[in-house]
Amino acid sequence: MTILICGCGNMGGAMLAGWLAAGLDPARFTVVDPVLAEAPAGVRLLRAVPAERFEIVLLGIKPQSLPEVAPALAPATRGAVVLSILAGAELATLAAAFPEAAGLVRVMPNLAAAIGKSPLGLFSQGLDEAGKAKVGALLDPLGTAEWLEAEDQLDAVTALAGSGPAFVYRFIAALADGGTALGLDPAQADRLARAMVEGAAALAARSTETPAELARRVTSPGGTTAAGLAVIDADGAFAELVAETLKAARDRGAELAAAARG
Repeated sequence: MTILICGCGNMGGAMLAGWLAAGLDPARFTVVDPVLAEAPAGVRLLRAVPAERFEIVLLGIKPQSLPEVAPALAPATRGAVVLSILAGAELATLAAAFPEAAGLVRVMPNLAAAIGKSPLGLFSQGLDEAGKAKVGALLDPLGTAEWLEAEDQLDAVTALAGSGPAFVYRFIAALADGGTALGLDPAQADRLARAMVEGAAALAARSTETPAELARRVTSPGGTTAAGLAVIDADGAFAELVAETLKAARDRGAELAAAARG
């Protein structure tokens, strides 16, 4: 399976890193990027789209660049499955840009693809079950794929799984700042916050219990954790803050899609 990556910035680079870390042959990949200084060893780096066809074409460009890039890229997508990580670029827009593609798949990953830990929201057009299985197998090394029932659900996936890491990082920073305010050395508080979140997330990922039940198990009645949770749970403010955060991100995704439609 030959793979063309058009635009290898943060997200495209993370996906490429994940595939290579999983043992995929670098010779399978061609990267087209006008500014990338160098590609990983064995990966072909070009400045313009070659006069070749590929089995998979990954769109990693900026969404606003699609109208400019599409005419030169279209020949390379003939008979290919196009994977798009472009926020706001709907399947109808992609179909108009690449009418001879064998199939179209919108993919919403995050940077944890580089270490095989990304959630991946997927929605496709033009693929049968065998085609979906091939795409799923290709993406398996990058994390956990979730096929969606409706395209507009990608806005919710973008908010939760795509933008979500930034929200988690802000929470980690807040925990570290809180530890510093309690008298810990800032660097030490940062290390403790990172290690705590890493362990808690790993346990949640492996456990069959719900996060609510895991929190209950950590909490002794009248203890320190209960005192802290009483602040978090007061008036439902924390849950409302998270819900409003995700809603804002989701709504922005819908706005970008509307703008792309013109």
